[in-house]
Amino acid sequence: MGPHPAVAAIRLAVRRVLHDILTEHSRTTGDLRASETAPHAPPPASPHERPPRPLVLVACSGGADSMALASALAFEAPKLAVRAGGVTVDHGLQPGSDLRADEVVLRLRGLGLDPVESTAVTVGRGGGPEAAARDARYAALDAAAERHGAAAVLLGHTRDDQAETVLLGLARGSGIRSLSGMAAVSGGPGAARRYRRPFLQLDRQTARKACMAQSLPVWDDPHNTDPAYTRSRLRHEGLPALEKALGKGVVEALARTAQLSRDDADALDAWAGQAEASVRDAAGLLECAKLYALPPAVRRRVLRRAAIEAGAPAGSLFARHIEEVDRLITGWRGQGAINLPGKVVAQRQGGRLVIRQG
Repeated sequence: MGPHPAVAAIRLAVRRVLHDILTEHSRTTGDLRASETAPHAPPPASPHERPPRPLVLVACSGGADSMALASALAFEAPKLAVRAGGVTVDHGLQPGSDLRADEVVLRLRGLGLDPVESTAVTVGRGGGPEAAARDARYAALDAAAERHGAAAVLLGHTRDDQAETVLLGLARGSGIRSLSGMAAVSGGPGAARRYRRPFLQLDRQTARKACMAQSLPVWDDPHNTDPAYTRSRLRHEGLPALEKALGKGVVEALARTAQLSRDDADALDAWAGQAEASVRDAAGLLECAKLYALPPAVRRRVLRRAAIEAGAPAGSLFARHIEEVDRLITGWRGQGAINLPGKVVAQRQGGRLVIRQG
């Protein structure tokens, strides 16, 4: 008798990601056999026969999603001779958070993961509590990956999380990139493909059922039901209201929208990257006439890239900023300079658009 369907689903999702990681590892190390290891194959007899196998870490909060992910990694990694470890981040936002982090460490070690560690962070206030906690968490995960030399870090975001992210992006009115949600593969400092999200095609209930089927203890973060947090309100009020009004399938449709939007956004970004060189003069300045000739979606991407290169923080550069700069191209009436985040200034001078720190 095979495993519970939910357990089989999460294991398959993780197996596919591990195969991808091994394939990439083989390309970078020259170990052509790395991605062809048969199931249950033992590690090489001598460490000199081939490069070390990659280490994959799982980011685990102790919740159902990340515990299901950790259990699947612990089951699948040995089959491919992949080293598997875990990291839990203590945000210090609740009484006893350090004790819960210690419990998660014990659970991960009980699954057979090694290395396993807990790392405490200080959550700032920039961008709101949710954004600040996220920034602190990713900084800690990046540091852990660098410290252990990990090839990848697995994250337990599900299809439900993706749907929520799309709706939040829609509410901000930030454009197609926000609607593209979370990528299945994304990067960290110096590692373009560090983070992997195996569960973006699986719903939250599948992960919870997998934990129940394996008798895995899980911790339900009270912040996830606290109406003080925007995502919590969306999860418990917004999405149920949409499903009541529009019928079942809203989550699946939003996740599909994310993928379609990501494909479109990637194509436009590539177009903008190619177009940027063609709209600069010999001195490297942007020529307004050539910018005007570009499609708006491409032109605004070129402007955004130029602002970021000049020192504007990407996270603080919103659509309204780029729209104001764009009007220097499309609605020129002799207006003055545009102030952007990071003390960056954009102004039109002699048919050129100059973007620099003021």
